[in-house]
Amino acid sequence: MFRRPKRTPAVKWGQPSLSPGPRPAKTGVLPHGRGSGAAPSLSQRLPALPVSRDERVYGVAGWAPVGAARKRAVQARRVEAEHRRRSMAARRAEFETQRHENRQRPFLPAGGETGPAAGRSYRRLRVPAHRATSEVLSGAYPFLAEEGLGAAGMLIGQDAWSGAAFCFDPWELYRQGVLTNPNISLAGQIGRGKSTLAKSLAARCVAFGKRVYVPGDPKGEWTLVAHALGGAAIQLGVGTTNRLNPLDEGLRPAGADNTAWRAQVAARRAGLLAALAESTLARQLGPTERSALDAALDDAQTRAEVPILPMVVDALLDPRHPTVGSNIEQLRADGRDAGHALTRLVRGDLGGLFDGPSTVTFDPAAPMLTLDLSAISASDTLIGLVMTCASTWMEAALADPDGGQRLVVYDEAWRLLAQPALLARMQAQWKLSRAWGLANLMVVHRLSDLDAVGDAGSQSRGLAQGLLGDTATRILYNEPYDEAQAAGRLLGLTTVEIAQLPELAKGEGLWRVNERAFVVRHLCTPGELAIFDTDARMTDYCRSTEPTVA
Repeated sequence: MFRRPKRTPAVKWGQPSLSPGPRPAKTGVLPHGRGSGAAPSLSQRLPALPVSRDERVYGVAGWAPVGAARKRAVQARRVEAEHRRRSMAARRAEFETQRHENRQRPFLPAGGETGPAAGRSYRRLRVPAHRATSEVLSGAYPFLAEEGLGAAGMLIGQDAWSGAAFCFDPWELYRQGVLTNPNISLAGQIGRGKSTLAKSLAARCVAFGKRVYVPGDPKGEWTLVAHALGGAAIQLGVGTTNRLNPLDEGLRPAGADNTAWRAQVAARRAGLLAALAESTLARQLGPTERSALDAALDDAQTRAEVPILPMVVDALLDPRHPTVGSNIEQLRADGRDAGHALTRLVRGDLGGLFDGPSTVTFDPAAPMLTLDLSAISASDTLIGLVMTCASTWMEAALADPDGGQRLVVYDEAWRLLAQPALLARMQAQWKLSRAWGLANLMVVHRLSDLDAVGDAGSQSRGLAQGLLGDTATRILYNEPYDEAQAAGRLLGLTTVEIAQLPELAKGEGLWRVNERAFVVRHLCTPGELAIFDTDARMTDYCRSTEPTVA
């Protein structure tokens, strides 16, 4: 807003004013008594205002009368106050309407109804706080309240509920009294990671100074693991040059008495021959058949210090000496069926495997030993016969009191459960695991496989269920709903544990250690996965021929 200098008389709007006079000349003295060095005044800097014909003064662009801005501010505040009053009035009206509707709507008093309807009102349930020990609360929260098994032993992975590290060592836990026996069972669907867990347990046992035996590997998956751990893998099958004599004495314990050792070897050989004959005949031997078999074994042991199966077969089919209660003709008739049954191991489809002296040696000091049976692609009965011979061959080393602590892995155990003779030998190892320092690991797909062994109430089914009863550690991987229900009934799982089984991800397992439960996420290093991988043909995973453990 432009104004005249104070020295100029004010001009009222609409009245004539004096026209400005001529400007002073540019001399050394400026108007208003200022010297030549003083700054020009505002009137000197502004241009002269235009004057109309009626001597009225008009403003230039941007000019406004005095007080116009204040008037606009007052008017703006009035508009704003009016808008605020209208908004408050609208909100007040809405609130009053809502309150009126709420008063018209029926509601339940806070203290409940009165009169005949008293006591029928809903009231908030107030439960007092309950305090108890973690041992008591673990029944309601079996996973969240669990403290773990401690830091001793092999690192398995991570507790899925607490996030803490999960360690496991059956020998250490047995020493602490947590376990009643060191045996382990592992079940789960195909492709859920149970084979990887079994191999990881074996590899980490070796790192802790234990030895691992795999008496039968039907798929040949453990060969790579044995080589990586510095162990040995013995391949048996038609077309291979390896031969194993199941009648070998085995490793003799240091300080063993000669007479007692001979009696022990003879008893083990007699039990093996009876098991092989019963497996082939699919029935138990009669008393006279067992006498004929014992007589044939005695004859073979007199002819050679280390007998072989062809000698026993020849003595059964053509006995040379009578025995107590039987002459030569009776022995020939009694041993005819057993002799033809054992001929299968000598000249039948298993010829060349067990018909001569052993070409391989059993090194009990090796960190890991596995028998590769992948070259035997036949029935489960044939694989059961081979594993029966192999397990007996290892039994001498397993019974050695100075052999240390060992892990025996029965992979694809569902093949073995169908063989009553082999099942009985497995039960003996389960019973003697504490005395021999063994931890037996049985790997199956479903626990219902145990109910499929033999007929209901048969001895075979009782033996199969007895194996599970003598197992203190049960590991269950993902199972479908029906299998989870069956496993829950068989193991006595809680409803919370049964509900977990169908929801377990790959590599996660429910660990039942006696009566304690854990959900464990198994962890492996990249080097371990390269060795333990069983999906190579499905995923085209390329592995080196001699990998190392990371």
